[in-house]
Amino acid sequence: MAISLPNGALIAIASGYGASKTMSALTNAAAAVATLEASHGVIVGDILEVTSGWSRLTDKIVRASVVSTNDVTLEGVVSTSTAIYPAGSGIGSVREITGWTQLSQILGSSSQGGEQQFLEYQLLEADAQKRIPTVKSAGGLTLQVADDPSLAGYQLASTANDDRLARAVRITLPSGALIFYNAYISLNKTPTLTVNEIMAVEVTLSFLAEPVRYTS
Repeated sequence: MAISLPNGALIAIASGYGASKTMSALTNAAAAVATLEASHGVIVGDILEVTSGWSRLTDKIVRASVVSTNDVTLEGVVSTSTAIYPAGSGIGSVREITGWTQLSQILGSSSQGGEQQFLEYQLLEADAQKRIPTVKSAGGLTLQVADDPSLAGYQLASTANDDRLARAVRITLPSGALIFYNAYISLNKTPTLTVNEIMAVEVTLSFLAEPVRYTS
């Protein structure tokens, strides 16, 4: 059991990507192993954006934990269920994230979406309804950021807002744990104007996949 405070957490946006590397095979395993093209350049600890035929994996941001020639283990990717991860159909590509820029002066945050949706039904002969879980609503995170257009993080968020290209987002918690998202980034450039309160703008992250979390 643990109780944690977010004080001191750092949020960064990907500011550089390497070339896309073909992933010609991906195993069904407790830690999925990707076979990449020769001279892929991936080393242990690299952070990768994955594009895959597996819908529950594609667009996730993962870490390379083991590299053996062209075989790269994707840390935390459990692909043992062939019902969810059909054998042979997970191929695609990866891109290394080569740089990060901190989004600083964050005043607060709020999450949206992610709620489980249900189908409710009742059989003619029954006297009570039942329900089946269906999908989860699209998720996102809104950050209130103290207004300062001169900061590198603000400028990168502005670029992401304009080009509408997905970018990886990394949260480093005080414990050293890491949370990775892949998201479209929107920036509301109109600051709040409330007497005796800090002027702030909103940065909104619209998630493309579930987050990936590592303890360190």
